[in-house]
Amino acid sequence: MATFTELGIDADIVEALNEKGIVDAFPIQEQTIPLAITGQDIIGQAKTGTGKTLGFGLPIIQRLGAEPKSGVQVLVVVPTRELCLQVYEDLELAVKNRKVGVVPIYGGKAYEGQIDQLKAGAQIVVGTPGRLIDLANQRILNLSGITEMVLDEADKMLDLGFLADIEKLFSLTPATRHTMLFSATMPGTIVTLARRFMSKPIHIRATDPDEGLTQANIKHVIYRAHSLDKDEIIARILQAEGREKTVIFTRTKRAAAKLNEELTDRGFNAGSVHGDLNQQQRERAMAGFKAGKIDVLIATDVAARGIDVDDVTHVINHTVPDDDKTYLHRAGRTGRAGRTGTAVTFVDWDDLHKWALINKALELNVPEPVETYSSSPHLYTDLDIPEGTKGRLKPSPTHESGHQRPKTDGKGSRNGKKNSRGDSQEKSHGGNRERNHEPKDEGHARPRRSRNRTRGGSPATSS
Repeated sequence: MATFTELGIDADIVEALNEKGIVDAFPIQEQTIPLAITGQDIIGQAKTGTGKTLGFGLPIIQRLGAEPKSGVQVLVVVPTRELCLQVYEDLELAVKNRKVGVVPIYGGKAYEGQIDQLKAGAQIVVGTPGRLIDLANQRILNLSGITEMVLDEADKMLDLGFLADIEKLFSLTPATRHTMLFSATMPGTIVTLARRFMSKPIHIRATDPDEGLTQANIKHVIYRAHSLDKDEIIARILQAEGREKTVIFTRTKRAAAKLNEELTDRGFNAGSVHGDLNQQQRERAMAGFKAGKIDVLIATDVAARGIDVDDVTHVINHTVPDDDKTYLHRAGRTGRAGRTGTAVTFVDWDDLHKWALINKALELNVPEPVETYSSSPHLYTDLDIPEGTKGRLKPSPTHESGHQRPKTDGKGSRNGKKNSRGDSQEKSHGGNRERNHEPKDEGHARPRRSRNRTRGGSPATSS
């Protein structure tokens, strides 16, 4: 394993990385950096969590120079806001010892701060297509001086949903630019399409030919589970031995909000990221997760490509992903930076065919999913859950009579009872409100779990 100095990275950049304990390069970085420094166009492919950001980030920073002229010269395009912030943070770390400005440009935030940073002369822009094109159309973002352009998660960026925007961005940049594309998956059709925007690119695959398509350090556990028992199973998984930060993916925004509330009621330190939350709420949840203030993050696929946290030990798919690429990116949130991880997937009866296609495409060779309930003995042995583990960390809230508070039926009503109009209601201060409300801000709505808990889950720690 080579060091960044051996790969030709300047001393001031290496020093900034060393301060964060980043010393040795991953395979994709070893193969990419020496070529990228020379200006070679590259299509880089490596499994999720193997260091692609620094693989393209260090060369473009080095080629920019220690004291570059003012104005945008580097453009990194990403598909999601969460990934935009993640790439921005990594590049900010690398330019710490240089007079280089990096600015994240994405929707959901006020224009003013982003515009101020551009006017101040930032040289590197990391952004999502919509906001980039908006600012370019307003003639606030000038892309005529771009010398370096990167598409991160290029498979997503070049599909039909983003293609028109990407073509527009490329048309605003000089044809002589240095271009790189990176992703964990790179179908042949995408590679063919990508070559339209590149000059004699080299396709680098940083994978072991003897490995499967998924990371070898991730354990895949597949269960056929009943929808009404999933919350109970998840609560037990969250108390497994060695369990640290955990990401749970749901199919819908409503399911994410509901599960977040359910787990918080059970005493877990949970937060959520989904499309019904504003950008400030999403960023607060992500920041809390990275800092260890919450250790269970519930997300829709909006965040699947932007969660870059090394100490995620478990990923749970509340339902089967739509395809093998989505599964790959979800599972890749664990087992990062060489660590081990566990990916648990719940398969509904109607989704068995979908799982079979994913299993075949990724060559997982997982047997037919075993019917599993929260009381199934194999659940405890498969996932190292202590015997006797219950589905909550604290007692249920009680009334003065000592009886437990009635549970909702998942549709907003208590035990399925409705009022005369058919609306599910619940008593609250000042009147009735729907039970299925948006989750309250993390860190304020519920009491935090004890740091001294040792029932299988690890206490949150600052990272």
